[in-house]
Amino acid sequence: MQLQSVIQQSMRDIPDCVAAGYVEMSTGALLAVKTIDSHPHEVLELVAVATAELIQGSTVTAIEKLFRRTRGVKDDGQHYFQEMIVFSDTLLHVFVRARSNQNHVACFVCRKSANIGMVLTKTRKAMSHLERAV
Repeated sequence: MQLQSVIQQSMRDIPDCVAAGYVEMSTGALLAVKTIDSHPHEVLELVAVATAELIQGSTVTAIEKLFRRTRGVKDDGQHYFQEMIVFSDTLLHVFVRARSNQNHVACFVCRKSANIGMVLTKTRKAMSHLERAV
């Protein structure tokens, strides 16, 4: 199934999902996106870059290196942070790193009233479908 189609299906499956995107982290490219509202292309591109900074910006990378060093773990390129959840005033943002390609991250945006447990369960399930579509 095509990535854009899987993004759309994921939005239907995830409770109160209002937007979803799939980002290639090394370039900050937005590979697929779907929102219930229209947004200028420039805004969506900035969201992709901001996702890359949030998930593996210099500070996050430094923390990961410190964790590996203090734990005596070899740097094998595996990232320590696999999921992040951000609550804004009205929305819930879930960022999930792909297991098959550490440079890919999906972002799902739901209304804040959504059940966080159900959102996490459904985003994890959606991620496996997204990875197969890439």
